[in-house]
Amino acid sequence: LTTNLLQKELRGANVVDTTTGKGGENIYHAGLAINCLSNIATEDLGQALLPELLHMLNHPSPYIRKKALLCLYKVFLKYPQGLRLSYEKIKLCLEDPHPSVVSCAVNVITELAEKNPKNYLPLAPAFFKLLTSSANNWMLIKVVKLLGSLVPEEPRLARKLIDPLSGMVKSTHAKSLLYESVHAISLCLPYVKKADGSQPANIPDVVELCVETLRSFVS
Repeated sequence: LTTNLLQKELRGANVVDTTTGKGGENIYHAGLAINCLSNIATEDLGQALLPELLHMLNHPSPYIRKKALLCLYKVFLKYPQGLRLSYEKIKLCLEDPHPSVVSCAVNVITELAEKNPKNYLPLAPAFFKLLTSSANNWMLIKVVKLLGSLVPEEPRLARKLIDPLSGMVKSTHAKSLLYESVHAISLCLPYVKKADGSQPANIPDVVELCVETLRSFVS
């Protein structure tokens, strides 16, 4: 009965008001249903309602797309097999036209990646693009943390990340982002050596920049 009731509300988000061309109150009813599912998710509910949630990732309303993304994380905790079925859809959300949906996708992926970052290596190009193009500090914190965790799995990332991370340290005034950027640089440094054993010419300056930044935290 619970499954059927939630399914009915989730599908209601697709009903469009013919006079306005919008979903009207239906999307907010669906939003409440998504919140409910997030709180009571079980393996059986997740398996039954996963197709509805994935379909909602294509909904015209960013409100519904955000809700569905965040709910998927709670579903995956109870129904881990669902992640394999959803991976490509979540990956596409990193290119969503609405910044808030992209931010939600980043949050979900970084939380999932904490257990096994290696599984998310194919997303490194998309996250690097966000690193160099986004101005959302809270999202950049997540992006920097994930890219830093991928460096031991793919050492070649280290030399690619050093310059944009150093630029972030120089330009940002957000303390949390500043700290995460320095921490990510420290994860990159052991892997920046070239094939001949030498280090890039800018590494001493990068190290000095990090030291000065850390000194400012404690002074």
